[in-house]
Amino acid sequence: MTPLTPLTPHRPRRRASRILAAAAGFATVGALVAALPANATQDRHHGGKGGRTVDVQLLSFNDFHGNLEPPAGSSGQVTENLPDGTTRKVDAGGVEYLATSLRTARKSHPYSVTAAAGDLIGASPLLSGLFHDEPTVEAMNKLDLDVTSVGNHEFDEGATELARMQNGGCHPKDGCFEDGKKFEGADYPYLAANVTNEKTGKPILAPYWVWKHNGVKIGFIGVTLEGTPDIVSADGVKGLKFHDEIETVNKYAKILDKQGVKSIVTLIHEGGVPASGSYNYDCDSPSGGAGISGPIVDIAKGISPKVDALVTGHTHNAYVCTIPDPSGKPRMVTSASSYGKLYTDTTLTYDRRTKDIVRTSVKSANHVVSRTQDKAPDMTALIGRWNKLAAPVANQPVGYISADIPGRGAGTPEEPLGDLIADAQLAHAKTLDPKTSLALMNPGGVRSDLVYKASGSEGDGVVTYGEGFTVQPFSNTVNLADLTGAQVITALQQQVSGSNEASPKILQPSAGLTYTLDMTKTGAARVVVDSIKLNGTAIDPAATYRVAMNSFLAGGGDGFAALGQGKNPLVGSDDLKAFNDYLTANSSATSPIAPPKADRITIVK
Repeated sequence: MTPLTPLTPHRPRRRASRILAAAAGFATVGALVAALPANATQDRHHGGKGGRTVDVQLLSFNDFHGNLEPPAGSSGQVTENLPDGTTRKVDAGGVEYLATSLRTARKSHPYSVTAAAGDLIGASPLLSGLFHDEPTVEAMNKLDLDVTSVGNHEFDEGATELARMQNGGCHPKDGCFEDGKKFEGADYPYLAANVTNEKTGKPILAPYWVWKHNGVKIGFIGVTLEGTPDIVSADGVKGLKFHDEIETVNKYAKILDKQGVKSIVTLIHEGGVPASGSYNYDCDSPSGGAGISGPIVDIAKGISPKVDALVTGHTHNAYVCTIPDPSGKPRMVTSASSYGKLYTDTTLTYDRRTKDIVRTSVKSANHVVSRTQDKAPDMTALIGRWNKLAAPVANQPVGYISADIPGRGAGTPEEPLGDLIADAQLAHAKTLDPKTSLALMNPGGVRSDLVYKASGSEGDGVVTYGEGFTVQPFSNTVNLADLTGAQVITALQQQVSGSNEASPKILQPSAGLTYTLDMTKTGAARVVVDSIKLNGTAIDPAATYRVAMNSFLAGGGDGFAALGQGKNPLVGSDDLKAFNDYLTANSSATSPIAPPKADRITIVK
């Protein structure tokens, strides 16, 4: 394999064979790993050599999920703490504004590097998802992204498709989307230090990458969460093994250190939950990291002190915290919400003599990607070009709503849109088997809100195919299976126990399924078993129920092993078709669908 060579300030493309040893077999990754650290460089940003220290600007973001256009409704807002103690909602996001924000931030910063922490693609709105996220990769190239880790959603279409995202080439089934144009792939390297091929044991992607400029060297290690197989369809991670985040980062931190790279940043697609939802909340009050919880806390405390900062993601939260490393020394841990609504600006002071970051001088803050600033013209042109290709499909009306139906933006365990999707899947399942009793929808599969206000020329209250796609972009199928009442009860308990205890995943129930969730208790005891009823009748543990769910849940995804134990499976249509068919059959311009009350689960706090 040809090793990576230094790039000029004019950014010639990093071709596929020089960045990623992927596609079927991943046979040459060993050569890549051997060659990469010594030669992989980025030399775009100019600046003269100064004194002993130099400030390096690290711009970062995460969980973009193909949101090229500004996200709709509450999914496109951030909460801001105001000086008087109140809060306000700020409209944010959209790649036209993200590009402007990053380009403005880079001005007067001769040493600047831009990094991301995974889930740039996958679970994307139609504008990107319809074209297998080629538009988003193109946009990331244009806004000069330098490096990213993979996230779980980078594996939605499997490792071979991820290799195409890096290497380029036309889609194996859908071909090239534009006449005379071939998808060129990502200019930036995807890093996946903790993802290996089961047969070879070799990393499927480069584990790390080194940025160099005027003698300054900063290494980047990229990992995704070890639990990726639990939240991605089985086909997407087939043949892959995901390793412990701490052990992996520490392994490659030692390798970089031995090669003279003393300044190291980890890009990790795992995150935490701050005590406040405001992007400018001080999570270091009253002490470092006191205002954040979740998996990233223990991970950060276990990662080697050789690592100087952690850029994180996955939870879609915003925070800038200092969590102590194993030696007790404060270390910056950041996350920039999701969908391009924020970016993080971190100053890393590099000591030329020690080649390390001066930790006491590290500063960081999240900034809003405001929609009041000028749009980046090249991104506007990109969106227009792809929208023209998508328009024949995207603008088709599929239904009508009377008001906003919150999904991901609901901020509650039970979401009105989640209930609506579960109802749609139950209706579809009954056309296949009238004996179907209930449907369950995973909350992570509800990607956005349905917004009453028109997004284009379709008119207020009209739901288009593109809007439905944004809500359910995964191309799952609606599956049916026989489950005992005991298994249904266990599945409900798995929402708040086992791997989901620390961060509950509340299944969205179809109409007729009701129960009480007592959050004052712990683990499985949070589900009040005696309260579980179907159409007013208590669930019988010994009875058999026909249950509808998407193929992800039917495979035991999201920690719902009980749902993967069903008998007599039957596969229906894809979930988006089921949803669109339900909207079409149950709404009209004169009789739109009203938001469900989201009162099927009684929450005790």
